[in-house]
Amino acid sequence: MIYTSELREKISSVFTSQSLAVLATQKDGRAYANLVAFAATEDLRILLFTTSRSTRKFSHILDSPQVALLIDNRTNSIRDFRDAVAISALGKATVVEGAEKEHLSSVYLAKHPHLTDFISTPNKALLKVEVSKYILVSHFQRVLELNIDE
Repeated sequence: MIYTSELREKISSVFTSQSLAVLATQKDGRAYANLVAFAATEDLRILLFTTSRSTRKFSHILDSPQVALLIDNRTNSIRDFRDAVAISALGKATVVEGAEKEHLSSVYLAKHPHLTDFISTPNKALLKVEVSKYILVSHFQRVLELNIDE
């Protein structure tokens, strides 16, 4: 049996080693997925990403803020069938504004300093996903869930 603290450590370890996530959104009954550079707060309650306000993903989130992010550690090798870990984060995405933006921007840029110019452009938005649940899958069949308020 894995304990909540061990599960949190495993999730945090994967997040530290990975820069990109697959963001899944939907609008009008149609699913859409794309890559985003992400960062997580230390307590794992919030995942962050940035995008242009003119993108399809931004429009989808404004219409339907429930999203999923998939972060995995695959290497595209046979070894992945045994060793890969995939984490789905389920939550609600909103635009970060006001006083919170300065703090969460610093969290995001600590992981992605190369995106400083991108995030500071007026047309860009920093989004936060308030995570309600993580689902960790390993060995393609071992499934563990973490409700974030546990």
